[in-house]
Amino acid sequence: MGLTDFLNPVKGFGVSFHQIFTKSETVQYPEVKRPTAPRFHGRHQLNRWPDGLEKCIGCELCAWACPADAIFVEGADNTADERYSPGERYGRIYQINYLRCILCGLCIEACPTRALTMTNEYELADDSRESLIYTKEMLLAPLREGMETPPHEMRLGDTEEDYYRLGLQPDEDGEGR
Repeated sequence: MGLTDFLNPVKGFGVSFHQIFTKSETVQYPEVKRPTAPRFHGRHQLNRWPDGLEKCIGCELCAWACPADAIFVEGADNTADERYSPGERYGRIYQINYLRCILCGLCIEACPTRALTMTNEYELADDSRESLIYTKEMLLAPLREGMETPPHEMRLGDTEEDYYRLGLQPDEDGEGR
């Protein structure tokens, strides 16, 4: 056994010994909150069209894509009297179980209408298990100015296709939004 073989374990201890004397960074988390990265995966949000209708069409693709089986969706048909989304269907029941969710974002990629996105909100801890199962009402984006609470008629076009092409309409300068 050579001298270098004998010193290899000592080199490892040297790294640990050096770490003792380096200044550690103290994070003052509850009082001082650092901003998250722009693409941070936090709490989910169900989005709306500009007229207030929900983008979710109840297709359940997000639930199928979830590796942790944290999403439950039950779709229902829109009727002439009660329209919640521009499509034939809407998500009647939508739940995300944050006890199981691993915040991977695969559900976002699976959504065909971009109804589901993730916010930068990361404080999801709670004392109660029931409060970590978010319902549709908790996940829906708030109504902004000019939006109407569903159910109501389609305001942005006569067909479902008008809504999906909404983002491809040219602006005043001739470029797409």
